[in-house]
Amino acid sequence: MSNKLQTRKIIDNTAPNRSTSIINGRCSNILNWDDVRFSWAYPKYKKMLGNFWTPFEINMSQDIKQFPTLSKEEQDAFLKIIGLLALLDSIQTDYAGKVADYLTDSSLNALMIILAQQEVIHNHSYSYVLSSIVPKHVQDEVFEFWRTEPVLEKRNEFVTNGYAAFATRPSVENLLKSIVFDVILEGLFFYSGFAFFYNLARNQKMVATSTMINYINRDEQLHVDLFVKIFKEVLVEYPEYDNEELKAFVEDTFKKAAKLEIEWARSIIGNHIDGILVKDLEDYIKFYANIRCKQLGFERPFPDYRTNPLRWIKAYEEVDLGKSDFFEQKSRQYTKVNYVDNGFDEL
Repeated sequence: MSNKLQTRKIIDNTAPNRSTSIINGRCSNILNWDDVRFSWAYPKYKKMLGNFWTPFEINMSQDIKQFPTLSKEEQDAFLKIIGLLALLDSIQTDYAGKVADYLTDSSLNALMIILAQQEVIHNHSYSYVLSSIVPKHVQDEVFEFWRTEPVLEKRNEFVTNGYAAFATRPSVENLLKSIVFDVILEGLFFYSGFAFFYNLARNQKMVATSTMINYINRDEQLHVDLFVKIFKEVLVEYPEYDNEELKAFVEDTFKKAAKLEIEWARSIIGNHIDGILVKDLEDYIKFYANIRCKQLGFERPFPDYRTNPLRWIKAYEEVDLGKSDFFEQKSRQYTKVNYVDNGFDEL
């Protein structure tokens, strides 16, 4: 099989509606959800559709009052993490479209379009939060952090360079490697930032913002799962790439990613944010690096980190907000929420 990827045709009159392959296959590009190649595509579509939300649903009135009362360290971390998230989600919107061009399956193309739309909503939500709590010139500064913060610049280049290799040289190998970077971005690089906002919420601070973060967190978990499925399907159809070289690449890349995320966590949170010990956060990052590697089908890069050190965060990550008027709740005491263990606290 050729390593080079062929773009999907807008329409192929002689091809079946049901795709012949996930990449480099044939498909009419006519979408019939009752005749698709992958049985998991339609359930994923329904789940992503059911998660639809917009920033306009979030009432920021309490956060507007609370932001000036945060400590200087909390305010700085709040703004810099928002700046980071804005950069990452901007990249994701474009990356999803580039991947979609090479998926010769109309159902997966549809899922990528929904994913990209959700990333646009995420990005809008950051503007929505900032425009609520800080003046325009500060908002503009936040959206420039990716250029001006050295620690941010280094970790962002790590992912963007991984994506650029696929964008400029679309091949089976570079697609697989770019998906590894995607899982790092959506499944690891967000998580110390998420922890910061959830820690504020459990102290009854900036609850509306943390609710928005919860919606984003919920979306990103679906995105990671979607890309993991695509990754595994490509390896099924191109088993020659399921080799020791890919295994070594995944392990090495996740180790580097965890190091960069820990460096960022030390820089932005350190030991000056009440409620989060930087050592626990470092262990949490290694724990999640293990989770993501296992999802992709590889061994843990940090075998000694099998327990979630931030067990309190589980209630925030897993709560189902649904469509209820969540913002009428006065205390967001998620520790009282009953949940079913999904195994993510022990590996």
